[in-house]
Amino acid sequence: MDERKRDSMIAYLRHRMEEFGISPDDLAAALATGQSEQAGARYRSATGNTWSGEGEMPQWLKQAISAGQSIEHFELSATPAAAPAPKAGVDWRDDPFAGSPLARQENPSR
Repeated sequence: MDERKRDSMIAYLRHRMEEFGISPDDLAAALATGQSEQAGARYRSATGNTWSGEGEMPQWLKQAISAGQSIEHFELSATPAAAPAPKAGVDWRDDPFAGSPLARQENPSR
């Protein structure tokens, strides 16, 4: 975002905050509350819904499980998963998608 768009957006947000009587302290408190709610989260959906694992299971999780998804899919780990290392020595000539438009594109690194 360029500087003019950024300044314009800040001015717009300040105007709207004044219009609704929202102070910077109110905004900071609301953000802190949202972060503390997510800090206790044990499960999270792709859309950002969270559940601590206590109390009744939320509807979004019930629906996902009844559709065949496992609850472990939504579980948050204590440490983020590391990206898998690329496999060395893979022979891409045996690609199951050979002949598709993507497979026919020439790779400039070859």
